[in-house]
Amino acid sequence: MRIAIIGAGIAGVTSAFECAADGHQVTVFERRGSVAAEGSFANTGLATPAMALPWTQASFPRPGAGSLSWQWRRWRAERSKNRAEQQARLLQLAVYSHSRLQELRIRLQLDFERAEGQLLLLRQERDLRAIQAQLDLLQSLGLQQQFLSAEQCLALEPGLNPDTALHGGIQLSPAEVGNCRQFSHLMRIEAQRLDVRFRFHTTVRSLTPGSVATLIHEHTVPPEGLGPATRAPEKQDAGDTQPAPLGPVQDSFDAVLICAGASAVDLLQPLGLKPAMGLVHGYTITAPLRQLEAHPDLGPRAGVFDLREQVSISRIGQRVRVAGRIEPGAAPKSFKPSTLASLHRVLNDWFPGAMQVGQEQRWTGCQALLPDGLPLLGASGLPGIWLNLAQGAAHSLDWPLACGAARLLADQVSKRKTDTEAPEITGLDIARLA
Repeated sequence: MRIAIIGAGIAGVTSAFECAADGHQVTVFERRGSVAAEGSFANTGLATPAMALPWTQASFPRPGAGSLSWQWRRWRAERSKNRAEQQARLLQLAVYSHSRLQELRIRLQLDFERAEGQLLLLRQERDLRAIQAQLDLLQSLGLQQQFLSAEQCLALEPGLNPDTALHGGIQLSPAEVGNCRQFSHLMRIEAQRLDVRFRFHTTVRSLTPGSVATLIHEHTVPPEGLGPATRAPEKQDAGDTQPAPLGPVQDSFDAVLICAGASAVDLLQPLGLKPAMGLVHGYTITAPLRQLEAHPDLGPRAGVFDLREQVSISRIGQRVRVAGRIEPGAAPKSFKPSTLASLHRVLNDWFPGAMQVGQEQRWTGCQALLPDGLPLLGASGLPGIWLNLAQGAAHSLDWPLACGAARLLADQVSKRKTDTEAPEITGLDIARLA
């Protein structure tokens, strides 16, 4: 089959690899100049299945005016009688995805600055009571969890500040953190070895469904300095070896996979597909770890998550990344001073002096999210059009689900028998939103 994939974030790159591994001819269209240049650029780095769950009642969105607003749908979904079943389905996909990630890492010998471990930090005893339902769900699905005293937390993460009040922590397993952008670039290389073609700086203008779907795309070089001023310059990758023609170009494919994240709405609406996807954004700051011979553990050894503050602190190679403050709406072009101050405050609570602030990189990333918090995965209901969208989890912005979602979708497109250990994709496609 000839397959087009729209979007080269973590969802698009993994989907391209899986489809090519099945023997298909794959072309990836990406409007930016590189893979993982938007929502996957500097995300939290959490690849822990349990972090796909919302660990507290979300502070957003509050019900807005009108019963049809996205805020109201989200508020109702969080209180649905099917909520436990939905979260179980989400967690099953995350577990499968983590297993697929490990399989790819070992078989392809991928090194993406990973570290094993994830610790939920509980400042007070009431924090533990607030997450009991999530812990019960983990236990029912056989995922390991262990309560650690404050002393045990300090032994596991010796860089933690002993002067910060700490009731204890929950050690999650399986759990890891890593460099999502680096992983995406490595998967791009593996996909190219399978003859996947990447067309960067190429915007898909429209789609026409059918047994042979048509796609109109156009080479669009962005103006200088596109993107938030607070993020690092984007590395420009070469496209394929063919020169890009000027003006709109029409191509035909046996299947088109939409993995365009937050920008997918512009492609879906003309097709009559109008899922109630809202936009959320999060903030990260990343900087080198301070190196002091007398204090080798100034920063985290792996990942910690402050439950009360809803902020994660992760080790990314020799750097530390602080992420949090998930808010509704598109990402702003710059940090609010209050947001930056709150991230630094949480970091200094737990790992004072760990970050070389003078080399700090700030980033805001946007992700599409459905009211029920589940991904949009599978057939679109229109011939030739498939969806791999809305993977944004409450804290981790898309990595925990990517590898599993890509494999399941490739199986569906190929009409290939899915691994017996894989979860059912039923209930994750667009039919549930009818």
